[in-house]
Amino acid sequence: MRMSKYFWTLGLFIALVFFLAACGDDEASSDGKVTLDFWVFGATNYEDLAKEYEKQNPDVKIKVRTAETEEHHNGLFTSLSAGSGAPDIAMLEVDQLDRFKDAQDRFSNLYDLGAKDVQDKYLDWKWNIAENSEGDFLFGLPTDIGPKAMFYRVDVFEEAGLPTEPSEVEALIQTKADFIEVGKQIKEETGKPMVDSMEMAYRAIIDGAEQSFFDQEGNLLIENDGNAVKQAYDLAVEMDSLGLVGEYTMWTPEWGNAVNNGDFAVEMGAAWLKGWMIGNAPDAAGQFRIATLPPEFAGNWGGSYISIPKETDHPEEAYAFVEWLVSPENQLVSFQSEAGLFPSSPEVYEMEDFKNTTDEFFGGQSTAQYFAKATEDISVIYKGPDYVSVHNEILTALENVQQGADADEEWDAAVERIKGVISR
Repeated sequence: MRMSKYFWTLGLFIALVFFLAACGDDEASSDGKVTLDFWVFGATNYEDLAKEYEKQNPDVKIKVRTAETEEHHNGLFTSLSAGSGAPDIAMLEVDQLDRFKDAQDRFSNLYDLGAKDVQDKYLDWKWNIAENSEGDFLFGLPTDIGPKAMFYRVDVFEEAGLPTEPSEVEALIQTKADFIEVGKQIKEETGKPMVDSMEMAYRAIIDGAEQSFFDQEGNLLIENDGNAVKQAYDLAVEMDSLGLVGEYTMWTPEWGNAVNNGDFAVEMGAAWLKGWMIGNAPDAAGQFRIATLPPEFAGNWGGSYISIPKETDHPEEAYAFVEWLVSPENQLVSFQSEAGLFPSSPEVYEMEDFKNTTDEFFGGQSTAQYFAKATEDISVIYKGPDYVSVHNEILTALENVQQGADADEEWDAAVERIKGVISR
């Protein structure tokens, strides 16, 4: 009996030793700090901000991992599905967000961590996109957004005999019909297309559509009368038939050269495009200006949220960092960085450092105000879990049309492919 008690006591002692050793190893591995893994994608300034947070909070260490957009989201989805390997904090791109909403149980509800206290600091439409359909679960805090404006070539407009001051261009192009008429004049006088590609013509409408492919119950809407996807498709087809669309696929070397050389007149781009132009189209410096798009073309293209997977052992510490990271003050820092992330907090739009920003690349124009104004015409946008895949099917159809295929046949074929995608 005594021997049994001895071995029981010895076993308990050994277990306790191993437990304390494990705890000790964990503490030693992080030098007594809470370590938070933070997965991001694309160009951000979050590494620098993480270092600043560590200075202000010496008991927290932030490990930032950066990947390409597709790799990042696929890796995160795999980790969440497996129930292990997810980070403490993760970015979610707006086009991918609905895909992750189907895994709500794998995320922390930021409303439970105090998000309601900061809700009034952000644009309503940006905030609401991150909620579940019932409005009682928040997947992420808002980061940047992608309000769109008209990037136009001064030299091309001038060659076409058109006004070139932003206020004059806005007065000239107030509707979709105006945009097409100006495009015709530019094509006739210069031989250049109005826009670079079928995708950009299609995005003129689709980026502002409150509902496009699906409703929130998952029903496919694209065959309904008046659906925004078909409207966007038809606009791209019409503009192409008039010779107003170039064949420059975004991000290719050919497209980069076309931007640099002024081979098309207008890019209906998001705020983040400024940074790319400044860094990659040096010969275009001084040739571009920015004006507000007509209301029919207002929309948001891009932007992200910061989420906290349920798997984290440190939800409170993770939330404290996320709330700090996307605060209005730090959104201004992100805007002023090389990443040029456009703020989702209207408080930033009233800050002097934001209002007084000028861009030498755009002839010294204060461009920030145009994108801030564009946020007023953006609504909550529902995209659905399969948005990226079905969107790409429409782009394939438009590319085929530009190469001579029948537009109606390509639309019907795309609809059938989309039905196949969502049935899998």
